[in-house]
Amino acid sequence: MKIELKTLEDTELFGAELWKALPSNCLVFLQGQLGAGKTTLVRGILTAAGHKGAVKSPTYTLVEEYDIHAQKIFHFDLYRVADPEELELIGIRDYMDQTSICFVEWPELGADFLPEPDLIIALSLFSEDRILKIENKSKKTIKLRWKNKDILL
Repeated sequence: MKIELKTLEDTELFGAELWKALPSNCLVFLQGQLGAGKTTLVRGILTAAGHKGAVKSPTYTLVEEYDIHAQKIFHFDLYRVADPEELELIGIRDYMDQTSICFVEWPELGADFLPEPDLIIALSLFSEDRILKIENKSKKTIKLRWKNKDILL
């Protein structure tokens, strides 16, 4: 499924719609170059979930943890991971073993330490627009609404 996002606000709004459709336990890989809108998408999701306050990229901390209305959400950014074994040191398996929603930016840098994702979202820049490609790898159907159209993944 390919979706055109004209503005950063569209990216956040899509994140808000995605929040409504996500199961309470899932792993989402976020792919795309620097500045493609990965953290912006997560900001839209977190805001829709009820988070108050800033949402920053966990580039330096590797993970930001949110507990919103008893829903655990983890936002990982693996951009600065030099060796996938570093994920063992931060306890990646402990995060993934919880009932939670995990977003992982730069998942390719996690190599064999990450389980298979439920969703893969790839963002790319095209002129001033963003193109979002979303692929459901789970066995669960995900239904969301975007621009007055139902989308089944």
